[in-house]
Amino acid sequence: MAQKKTIPLLSLLILMIGGCSRHAEPAGINGAGASFPAPLYRVWIADYCASHPGSAIDYQPKGSGAGISAIVDKTVDFAGSDAPMSAAELARAGGNIVEIPSTAGGVAIAYNLPGLNGQLELTGPMVADIFLGNITRWDDAKIAAVNPGIALPAMEIAPIIRGDKSGTTFVFTSWLATQSNEAKEVIGIDKTGNWPVGQRGEKSDGATQLLQQVHGSIGYIELNYATKNHLSVALLKNRAGKFVAPTAKAVTAAASAGAARMSGDQLTADIWNQTGDDSYPISTFSYLIVYKDLSNVKDAGRAKTLVNFLNWVETDGQSKAEALDYAPLSGDVTAKARKAIASLRGAP
Repeated sequence: MAQKKTIPLLSLLILMIGGCSRHAEPAGINGAGASFPAPLYRVWIADYCASHPGSAIDYQPKGSGAGISAIVDKTVDFAGSDAPMSAAELARAGGNIVEIPSTAGGVAIAYNLPGLNGQLELTGPMVADIFLGNITRWDDAKIAAVNPGIALPAMEIAPIIRGDKSGTTFVFTSWLATQSNEAKEVIGIDKTGNWPVGQRGEKSDGATQLLQQVHGSIGYIELNYATKNHLSVALLKNRAGKFVAPTAKAVTAAASAGAARMSGDQLTADIWNQTGDDSYPISTFSYLIVYKDLSNVKDAGRAKTLVNFLNWVETDGQSKAEALDYAPLSGDVTAKARKAIASLRGAP
């Protein structure tokens, strides 16, 4: 089980009383989207506003799909998404979009098996078969074969899936498609998934609650949610044949190859199923999305807050990531992100 982490007392106090993210001040900006990075974004917003009096930032973790819809419809100043915008979504936004990585993280395979005498190890094809409904019991011979010495319970497997349009689902289905042709054909690769089995939980919180409540359950959630809710997570077999836990260092190992593939205004790269002994196989960047033309923001004060916050995320904010189970971005990634931020039209 992952070790529980703490956040600074000042950040915690600000979060408890709502902080600047709850007040509509003159320099306030609004965002919505991915719930995957929401625990980190809450701390970032609290810390940024504490050190920048007069700023106000609100972020609503409604899911990546909702965030992209909101930025396309221009109802928010920025969006969060774990899935890059599709060609169709970019076209709906008029192509006037900048996407920058904010952090990287791992999608953990969490499970609820009280009394299990060890940490579960799973392979990609095995996980695919569970979510396809091909493996239905925890004492299945395939699971037992890679977990010698562990007394697997004679009980049904209860898969937990996301019920909303989710970037986490996009990342998970993208990885499943590399592990199983059947998963690629049946479940597909998108923000919802065509799931043949599973109970649905809304957003990361809903999926986490089901995992806590249902004995025998297994689901895909962001590592921070598993850590703070004391859920066990599986070691996954990577492309190098090593069983790896979803740690910040293992995500960084997977992300190291991503920077070279990033260029232009859409700084996106897939980092699941990467090579390397230490790479965690379900790793992903999470992105912040804004319009390149800052005239879409209501006034100059809000535009300045947005640009300053984006730059702060790429610099000071990175030091706060690992304590919350996220992987800090490498220097070459943040350099490209800051160049993209500087290219925003009308940037102060």
